[in-house]
Amino acid sequence: MPEVATARRSRITPEREAELYEAVLDLLREVGYDALTMDAVAARTRSSKATLYRQWGGKAELVAKAIRHSKPGRIADVDTGSLRGDFHALVTREDDCVMEQNNALMRGLAMATHTNPDLLKAFREQLVEPEMAEFRRVLQRAIDRGEVEPDNPAQQFVVHMMIGAFATRGLIDDQPPTQAFLRSYIDAVVLPALGVTTS
Repeated sequence: MPEVATARRSRITPEREAELYEAVLDLLREVGYDALTMDAVAARTRSSKATLYRQWGGKAELVAKAIRHSKPGRIADVDTGSLRGDFHALVTREDDCVMEQNNALMRGLAMATHTNPDLLKAFREQLVEPEMAEFRRVLQRAIDRGEVEPDNPAQQFVVHMMIGAFATRGLIDDQPPTQAFLRSYIDAVVLPALGVTTS
């Protein structure tokens, strides 16, 4: 029986999967998480609800995987030879327009996690834990190069700092996050906390 389930799950081509994920993101931007239904996804993508549930199990997993799929590659694949270079390269993977759209989307989803434990669980499994592991690899390379002391306590807060800057720019400055803002923040806050000089 597990073999049959696996065979069924593999019928969707990568191209079709990408189309489905894009449709999910479009619907999220239009109606938000709470109003998003599997019926709406099925109608938008000309899929059956049975196929969607068989492939993803439910709305929370589908949304989390759609967000993960939209990410521009793995964090740990960025390797410029310096931590500053890596962090700056990560910031420039998305232009300011895409960053603003993603910020609005993530703000709405962050609110939804407070009342949807299944979404919070899916986000932790599909996004938070994998990205924390990726950031740990980037930081480990910096430690191996001698840029960061192995016992620097700021290491465990790097993701908090990065997400905090991204998420609170609108609240504090009434501005969207931009590449220039995030690069300045990295140089003024993140790298000094890690003991990395930026000059």
